[in-house]
Amino acid sequence: MNTQTILFIILAAIVSLALVLFQYFYKNKRKGRLSVALAFLRFVTFFSGFLLLINPKFTKNKYITEKANLIVLSDNSSSVASYKSTIQQVIEGLEKSDELNNRFSIQEYNFGATLKDNDSLDFEEKNTNISKALSVLKEVYSATNSAIVLITDGNQTIGRDYDFQNEQQQFPVYPIAVGDTTRYEDVAISQVNTNRYAFLKNKYPIEIYVSYTGNEKINVPVQVSLNGKTVFKQNVSFSKTNTSEVINTLLNATSIGVKNLQISVGELKNERNAANNKRTVVVEVIDEKTNIALVSSLLHPDIGAIKKSIESNGQRSVTIMKPNAGAKELEEVDLFILYQPNASFKNLIAYIEKKQANTFTITGPHTDWNFLNRSQKAFTKNSYNQEEEVFAVLNSGFGLFSSGEFTVDDFPPLQSSLGDIILHDQNDVLLTQRIKGVDLNQPLLAVFEGSDKRDAVLFGENIWKWRVHTYRNTQNFKKFDDLVGKVVLYLATNKSKQRLTLDYENIYAGSNEARISATYFDKAFVFDENAQITLKLKKSKTNAVIEMPMLLKGNYYEADLSNLEAGTYDFSATVEKDNLSKSGSFTILDFDVEKQFLATNDDKLNRLAENTGGRLFYPNQNTDLIQVLSNDNRYLPTQKNKQNVVSLIDFRLLLGLMVIALAAEWFLRKYNGLI
Repeated sequence: MNTQTILFIILAAIVSLALVLFQYFYKNKRKGRLSVALAFLRFVTFFSGFLLLINPKFTKNKYITEKANLIVLSDNSSSVASYKSTIQQVIEGLEKSDELNNRFSIQEYNFGATLKDNDSLDFEEKNTNISKALSVLKEVYSATNSAIVLITDGNQTIGRDYDFQNEQQQFPVYPIAVGDTTRYEDVAISQVNTNRYAFLKNKYPIEIYVSYTGNEKINVPVQVSLNGKTVFKQNVSFSKTNTSEVINTLLNATSIGVKNLQISVGELKNERNAANNKRTVVVEVIDEKTNIALVSSLLHPDIGAIKKSIESNGQRSVTIMKPNAGAKELEEVDLFILYQPNASFKNLIAYIEKKQANTFTITGPHTDWNFLNRSQKAFTKNSYNQEEEVFAVLNSGFGLFSSGEFTVDDFPPLQSSLGDIILHDQNDVLLTQRIKGVDLNQPLLAVFEGSDKRDAVLFGENIWKWRVHTYRNTQNFKKFDDLVGKVVLYLATNKSKQRLTLDYENIYAGSNEARISATYFDKAFVFDENAQITLKLKKSKTNAVIEMPMLLKGNYYEADLSNLEAGTYDFSATVEKDNLSKSGSFTILDFDVEKQFLATNDDKLNRLAENTGGRLFYPNQNTDLIQVLSNDNRYLPTQKNKQNVVSLIDFRLLLGLMVIALAAEWFLRKYNGLI
């Protein structure tokens, strides 16, 4: 409280006292205890009223002791399932330690592919992502004093290698290495690279990485089998100094269909882990390929991003062309992507109109709108030649094909030019525009379906930023590439619209990511969110039949197949009320990446500890870990002062005191006949 406020309070007391003396004692013949009591009550009333007018403020100090956070992060993957009791004993020892509870606030999490609250450990996670778990904890506890106890075998199966994030990890990490740290002699197929698709009567490559752990000189065979028949075989030699080999070969695509390739390496005499000696990959041999021409007269990052996105599906090939390309080059093109057309596209567009070829037009600030409006009849734009940033809004009512899990939330804006857009032909809008927070009734991405051809138009450049943003969010390009792939698939065919469409992969590397999605429209081609779609699965080898409902997820239906065993399945999806069905087949590979590791990677965990200011421990050193954490001055509790400035007007007690004083004075006056 400042000096001025104190002076006002003293003045209020003096004025209140003066008023009371004037009212009750100046020229007042009635004296005695009653006058004194009434004068006191009136003084309380005056003084309380003046205090409320002055409204002084008081500072309340609240001191709190804040403990450092001890984050116990447990590996919940199947690779440490055999050490379940050991991990639980370690966690219980940390939870029950009085030294740790006095100094730390203990928080528990577990992780597999993602970070989760440590409600329970079931050790059934199929992947391990140590890097992502540490990164998420860094963001959540960024403003706190924290330490991490990491209980794991140190073997990571997906995500960024945690060896490369040590400098970014702000918290000390204290790994507890569980499992067998003995290095046994082992030979393994560490990786197999091949194309997902191959073309009939062509050769397709296969690249095999074989690794060896041990000190002996060995010679083992590596072979590739197709449908039980050996199609390639080669012997490789290893030693203490030569621990890895890369084998490259070409295989013939002689028939159409899904081909299961079994890659194996010979077992050692005393090898403990034979699960990593075999690997299965699947290649689909197809008889046709979609040829796409990406035509542009300027250089732009969008061109590379679009090419990469489309060619992520091996059934599609993109050729970058100039607008003046010859007719011979254009003959084999199935779809033309016109990037920011200008007058140099005149002959090309004339060729497209004559051939009635399908097109995907991408416009932007460099588009010649006078030329483009004259050259085609699907849409027009009255451009004002003023650049503007345009954000995308997903149209949930889009019905030509499913956009799946794609979302444009928080996506960066595209660069476009202001102007009114008019769509002339039969169309459906997938994305609309938002400028400066205002949703406009203007299309950003529209698709046209005519009787002879199909077209699409995107009113903005810098779509490469969307692909980068997708990778930033999900660590891969899949969702963006899938959307572009669906647009291209729609444009590359002139088949009539289908009421039931299915979206699935032919090959799943393990059942963890196995899903089938479906989109269903009623007879008016409006998405039906009340449909009952049943998925019927039949396993090829056993003929076992499984039925399950497909569940509604936004604007599509989905069936989760993560509980299926490895094998090849035929399936059919049937709409109950319409007797409409579609069928297909897929293969789930028998591959568990968690079984590829035999020994605990304590060397890597030790590097993580050293680089973050922590220290490596083993399960039998739990007492040592508790002592180190308890004696480390970096984790001393800190006392913080929290100041609350409270205005006197917030004290209802003072207002109540005024009411009581006035009531008491009135009662005394009434009782003594002074009223």
